[in-house]
Amino acid sequence: MTNNEIVQKLWKLCDVLRDDGITYTDYVTELVLLLFIKMETEQVKAGVTQHVLPEGCRWNDITQLTGIKQYDHYRQMLLDLGKHHDPLLAAIYAGAQTSLKEPKHLSQLVTRIDELDWFSAREDGLGDLYEGLLEKNANETKSGAGQYFTPRPLIDTIVKLMNPQAGETIQDPAAGTAGFLIAAHEFIKSNTDDLYDLSEKDQDFQKRLAYNGMELVPSTRRLALMNCLLHGIEGDGEGAIHQGNTLSGEGAKLPKVDLILSNPPFGTSKGGGGPTRDDLTFETSNKQLAFLQHIYRHLKPGGRAAVVLPDNVLFESGVGQKVREDLMHKCNLHTILRLPTGIFYAQGVKTNVLFFQKGTPENPEQEQNCTQNTWVYDMRTNMNTFGKRRPLTAKHFDAFVAAYGEDANGQSPRSEGVWQQLGELEAEQQAEQTPDNARFRKFSREYIQKQKGDSLDISWLKDLEATSAENLPEPEVLAGEAMAELTEAMSEIYQLMQALGANDEAEAQKQLLEEAFGLSEKPEAE
Repeated sequence: MTNNEIVQKLWKLCDVLRDDGITYTDYVTELVLLLFIKMETEQVKAGVTQHVLPEGCRWNDITQLTGIKQYDHYRQMLLDLGKHHDPLLAAIYAGAQTSLKEPKHLSQLVTRIDELDWFSAREDGLGDLYEGLLEKNANETKSGAGQYFTPRPLIDTIVKLMNPQAGETIQDPAAGTAGFLIAAHEFIKSNTDDLYDLSEKDQDFQKRLAYNGMELVPSTRRLALMNCLLHGIEGDGEGAIHQGNTLSGEGAKLPKVDLILSNPPFGTSKGGGGPTRDDLTFETSNKQLAFLQHIYRHLKPGGRAAVVLPDNVLFESGVGQKVREDLMHKCNLHTILRLPTGIFYAQGVKTNVLFFQKGTPENPEQEQNCTQNTWVYDMRTNMNTFGKRRPLTAKHFDAFVAAYGEDANGQSPRSEGVWQQLGELEAEQQAEQTPDNARFRKFSREYIQKQKGDSLDISWLKDLEATSAENLPEPEVLAGEAMAELTEAMSEIYQLMQALGANDEAEAQKQLLEEAFGLSEKPEAE
């Protein structure tokens, strides 16, 4: 039985939980509380680790009981683990409690989990099984889980290009379920014979000190910590992923690192206020602009980053322009990948990956005029829309990977080109291959500054405007795009009104919108 087949069986267990009134939103969290205990036992059986769970809180302690005794013992286990003296276990189970109300449903879950082919799961890797379950949740539900899960083919492509090395420190300031950090760890393991090529001291560094991140949502951090442990990342005393708001003083305390990989959350800060950090020069309520400042400020000289950002970060005026200018001063922004549509839960949001290095390859300490040229790869124009019917795969990135080159900092020999891209729409006739219709082009810093006004929203390919039913996006994608454009327009108008000094009017209109969407209580009539 493959891990994918096991994931399908685990997902079907939700039928048991739905009978107890548990929705898909809570399903993964409910299941993994049990699943982690089972997986820990399997890790010990396989000789991968020693027990991290204390006696009385292990899988056998659950299975040897039945009925109400099993149910009561399990509830007490969760409480005990949440108060355990080991800070990592306490962090994983902090505030954990079962949503199950019927002892028989707990018994059914335990029995069905025990019936799975755990020998095959151990062979394939329990961490990969767990990751597959998280991915299934992100893809199959409309609960918003996808906002924490970046598509695996995209993560793997970014990690491959960034080429993380043993001994480097790697950070994700918006960790989600820790997909980027785990992918980097697996990449390093694959290049070091599962870390056995390293000394004992260096192995310990990779497991405890190499990775750090921050996650705001407690339940998501719980998933991240479990995910890390099952992949062999222990982190410091409280785990590799700390709970907190990166855009507050907590984020300012994160260390400077060699490599940052991240997909910051979309949207604006609640209340319209900016980050509460003194070290971020440009105050903004735009979360991505604030995260971008954190990222390039928390790179060591010569450090590199790859960050997923929506289009508005590339063209927003005012603070957006200042942040981009500062980025291109302090870093060499060498590559931008314009991603296709339909690959995220927020399907109306068009996204990009920015690749940059702190300073320059010649002078890592340089802080002015670091960007001289930026290469842009357009993987969006005249591309099919991706989604359930047309999933994104690693092969879709092959042409970009070849164009990017082997050097992580974009210094491999490059030339303008790429006229064939997997997943592109078929043109009625093959046009002559020229730089104007190539997908990979170079733009000078002077062009970006003088011709684009420091906007990085650079496109040049002629849109084929294919309108056949085969190429039309899925209805939810079209609706999502319309909603995203309206949201962005309202945000721009709100900021304009504030800039014009009409703060009271701006707040009044904002309150009306919040009431319309049920985000705030309407004032009671007198």
